[in-house]
Amino acid sequence: MKTPVTFAIAGFGDRGSTYASMQALFPDRMQVVAVADVRPERVEKARQLYNIPAERCFSSAEELLAQEKLADVLVVSTMDRQHVGHAIPALEKGYNILMEKPISPDLAECRRIIEVAQRSPGKIIVCHVLRYTAFYNTLKSILDSGRIGEVVSVCANENVGYWHQAHSFVRGNWRNSRETSPMILQKCCHDMDIYTWLLGKKCVSVSSVGSTYLFNRAHAPAGATPYCLGGCKAKESCVFDAEKIYVTDPRTGIRHGNTWMPGVACGVDPTEERTYAALRSGPYGRCVYLCDNDVVDHQQTNLLFEDGATMSFTMCAFTENCYRYFKAMGTKGEIEADMRSNEIHIRVFGEPEEIVDVRKIADDLKGHGGGDSGIVQDFLEMLIEDRAATARTTTLENSLESHFIALAAEQSRLEGGRVIDMDAFRRGTTE
Repeated sequence: MKTPVTFAIAGFGDRGSTYASMQALFPDRMQVVAVADVRPERVEKARQLYNIPAERCFSSAEELLAQEKLADVLVVSTMDRQHVGHAIPALEKGYNILMEKPISPDLAECRRIIEVAQRSPGKIIVCHVLRYTAFYNTLKSILDSGRIGEVVSVCANENVGYWHQAHSFVRGNWRNSRETSPMILQKCCHDMDIYTWLLGKKCVSVSSVGSTYLFNRAHAPAGATPYCLGGCKAKESCVFDAEKIYVTDPRTGIRHGNTWMPGVACGVDPTEERTYAALRSGPYGRCVYLCDNDVVDHQQTNLLFEDGATMSFTMCAFTENCYRYFKAMGTKGEIEADMRSNEIHIRVFGEPEEIVDVRKIADDLKGHGGGDSGIVQDFLEMLIEDRAATARTTTLENSLESHFIALAAEQSRLEGGRVIDMDAFRRGTTE
């Protein structure tokens, strides 16, 4: 393929704008030439950033897809339940596709797009960006080396962070599974993908329990109002107060130069004034106890693998920081690691502990630990060099396994923790 590879962005929110920004890293190999988003301010921002002609700026992905093919690649970063509906016509038009996860919360849709992709000339990969991080690639090398023997058990945590839960999964776009996806799929399909990839083992059964423990009306404090800035009498003592999170908190607030979450609340280019305006009437200013959320705030999932190995995975909102933790226990030793410290501790039985500092070997730790740039680089190489997918690449088929596990976990949770047979679930024959 010629260079630069041209990109159209369908959905210029957090993820779509992130992938577009990789043009700065790969200026000779990548060019953003078209954009679509339902929010005009986002379209305008993209137009200015990438000098996109007005006739290539659209108010929806559907409007973009109604045109003749506009680019080599379409980035599908619309909402979860729109991905397949946007990707299939794009494949039929000859686009290569970089698809944000999840593929879909509907397994029938997942299977349908695989069928379409198999007869389409374009390449398509799903954005399981953790596979492209130095952190997880180092873990993979250590596990594959056999230093700790056969992995018998894994303990893993997705520490969501109380402020991230409130932002994304109570007030935000992924608060309601009927509109988007269950949280175990939307947030944790990354985890189901990365851990099955690390272990290289087939999952044979899944069970899961969890609930919305705190973020519901039963826990609303006395004097709570629908909006935090609407006279709430519990505002001063509430850690989830929108003004604290979006304005005054040193870690997340606009007053301290933080723009990610205030930018989502405002739509584009946040200022303190715009943030306050958004909080007075927009979704991100709502009381976390009085929202229309139904996704869980904690979930425990247990996996059994075909060789008898086990994994315990916990997703929990009630953590100070947002990071992943991993511990593998093998027949010859153990590995303990987390993405906050970016350290991997290797303890081979009877030998001194070894500590690998990923910060010293990684070229990029920004954006999911370097995964955002890594997946774009890999996709560009696949296209420019006409290279096939590698064992690391998250093809549709590879990604589908993480969806099977996550959706089986959700079914188990809804059924009180019933053990789900994965072979039957994959076939669609589970009762």
